[in-house]
Amino acid sequence: MPLIKVQSSLSAPDKTVVQDLLKTLSSKLAKHLGKPESYVMTAFEPGVNMTFAGTFEPVCYVEIKSIGKMKPEQTKAMSQDFCQEIEGKLGVPKNRTYIEFADAQGAMWGWNGSTF
Repeated sequence: MPLIKVQSSLSAPDKTVVQDLLKTLSSKLAKHLGKPESYVMTAFEPGVNMTFAGTFEPVCYVEIKSIGKMKPEQTKAMSQDFCQEIEGKLGVPKNRTYIEFADAQGAMWGWNGSTF
């Protein structure tokens, strides 16, 4: 059930750019967590009113959730990888992207009419 959700202050980028970003993030998240990509969900929300360091320059907030425990070496590698990917595809600098990692309990995540 891994989820990666990107919110950005950028107005809607080209649809193909967003689709490419989401496909890449999906594949990379599955690899980082060692989980099947068939369970990975990605989302992109543009045009969010956001500030960072007191300015309205482009910014991203990323949520990564997964059932189980993410290890510090995993989150560090994911932060580096995903910030680089976002900067490359959207042009948002790494130092203007926050990532929140959250471990979820299986009973607190629903899917297919049940929970994990």
